[in-house]
Amino acid sequence: MKIFWNDTIVDKNDVKVDFEDRGYQFGDGVYEVVNIYDGIPFTFTEHLERLYRSAHEVGMKIPFTQKELKQHLTNLIQANDMKKGGLYLQITRGVAPRTHHYDETLKPILIAYPLPFTDVLPTQKSGVKAITGEDLRWLRCDIKSLNLLYNVMMKQKASQAGVTETILIREDTVTEGTLSNIFIVKANVVKTHPANNKILNGITRTKLLQIMDEHGWKYETTPFSSAELLQADEVFLTSTTSEVMPIIQVDDTVYHNGKPGPITLKLQQAFREAVKIEVQTTEKA
Repeated sequence: MKIFWNDTIVDKNDVKVDFEDRGYQFGDGVYEVVNIYDGIPFTFTEHLERLYRSAHEVGMKIPFTQKELKQHLTNLIQANDMKKGGLYLQITRGVAPRTHHYDETLKPILIAYPLPFTDVLPTQKSGVKAITGEDLRWLRCDIKSLNLLYNVMMKQKASQAGVTETILIREDTVTEGTLSNIFIVKANVVKTHPANNKILNGITRTKLLQIMDEHGWKYETTPFSSAELLQADEVFLTSTTSEVMPIIQVDDTVYHNGKPGPITLKLQQAFREAVKIEVQTTEKA
């Protein structure tokens, strides 16, 4: 496996992490995951724009322009002969003696590497189950930071319950999943939490809303309650790796007789078509 480390593509075994790296000691960094289809990174620009926004919000300067970083990552995809899978990228603030405050001249540490391909199509056809949990995270969930401990705890809670996701609820408002955005469908109207500091504005979430705009399909970006979640006609999640994933059960509530609903299936298909179009357009460029 080839790794992009700081400014060079190297073998995996050549990468060394300093024990005083602030990412290791404080989770002081930001990250992104991009899906690769037929060798093409999907919504590449949007992911990089979000990465640079996250870095800006935590006062970190990425040592490349977006154009330069995109070329480095493209070279990495080619070096690994990636056709399908994911690309993980993280940037930490750098290496320094352990203090909570930091020297603003620190040199950030950048690493990127390929993730294995997981075929989500069978799961998309059957749907997944979820449970609910209290959202006790900090109030800057819009920053895609390395500080994921509570997400890890709630994801583990889901795993121990034998389900896929924990849907987080803050003061009776559904926010998002541990690594996904949550949507409900009621009376043919799709609803999802607005993009503010309480959720991460997912790239797949944004793409799906664009698709619905293009088709004239009804949706609302508005807060909804736990009662609305359990009374919905359909529920689904979106994420980079899961795309559009039906949720057929939340806690003890089963939706659409335990099968993906028609609007979710329609959105799945529309998203796949959007992926196909972007990949074909990028190949021709």
